[in-house]
Amino acid sequence: MLTRPLGSRVPVTYDREFVDDYVPNQTCLVPAFIADSLYQAGRAQGQQPAGTVARKVLEQLLIDLSWYSSRLEGNRRSLLDTQELFARGRGDASDPDVTMLLNHKEAIEFMVDSVPEEGITVPVVRNLHALLMQGLLPDETAAGKIRRRIVNIDGSVYQPLQVPSLLEELLNEIVTKARLVRNPIEAAFFLWVNVSYLQPFEDGNKRTSRLSANLPLLLYNCAPLSFLEVEAPEYALAMLGVYEQRNVDLAVELFETTYRRSIDKYRVALSSMGTPDPVRARYREQLGDVVRQVVGNGKPLSKSIQSMGLFGQDLEDFTRLVREELAHLEIYNCARYRLSIPAVERWISAGRPGAEA
Repeated sequence: MLTRPLGSRVPVTYDREFVDDYVPNQTCLVPAFIADSLYQAGRAQGQQPAGTVARKVLEQLLIDLSWYSSRLEGNRRSLLDTQELFARGRGDASDPDVTMLLNHKEAIEFMVDSVPEEGITVPVVRNLHALLMQGLLPDETAAGKIRRRIVNIDGSVYQPLQVPSLLEELLNEIVTKARLVRNPIEAAFFLWVNVSYLQPFEDGNKRTSRLSANLPLLLYNCAPLSFLEVEAPEYALAMLGVYEQRNVDLAVELFETTYRRSIDKYRVALSSMGTPDPVRARYREQLGDVVRQVVGNGKPLSKSIQSMGLFGQDLEDFTRLVREELAHLEIYNCARYRLSIPAVERWISAGRPGAEA
């Protein structure tokens, strides 16, 4: 029925019962056995701070999620183009494909940085949209703003809701309910389909929904979701099932398949990193503080380390670790220290001042 000509399909509009009737931890969009299986396969072992897995695989995640998500929007750049673009940190600002990729990168960095502190909130979702769509909207003030214009879905008879006050109310309801769901797989799926179904923004709703799906996964320290190997026709068909029939079967099938690919890929990436450095694990926060002091604040490394109050072997090991990190700090891996690309570029151009202990 979804593949029949548009003229033979009955037009439909937004059905708010799809979210109103959803009761967190009672209603299941993803069958419970699938959600539980994916959670067991994707979650990190042991107690770790929220977002630890995503930070460890951040460099790969930036490329994967940026490229696969952009490809679903018709982006013509290759995976190799994306890797080279991110290594440079900049590209042709007049090329919308380049802008789309760099926007994804910035939005993912924001997401990984903010979710452990902010959690799943409406401001986080709206900021994701603002970052994803900067430089791509006819009206720049529409970035992150609930839409006031009519939108139409290409290839569908679905007509989204058009009342701004209801769009804002329902987005709040969606995020609130997602926050209450205990299984992060169910929460991720709920956010993905509902943000896309609601279409709260003028453009970029599907992009925003894909990144929003990662919020519960980051918060619960599960492998991120990159939509690996998903093709545009199968993605569109899964969304049509939701839009026109409120039927999530095709979306569940697509979600399970691509998330298992993500789990496998990032498990290998984590394994290839070997055994974690115990010094790095013990002084993770202090390491970030020192790097930010040197690069962001221009404080000499020796003085920054002194403020840590370390002695003996700990001081020696920590100093070695910081010097190694500063020596390998580049614009493509600076997000893990919450440093901006321009700040790191200036520091590198100046000859990495303060990096010698």
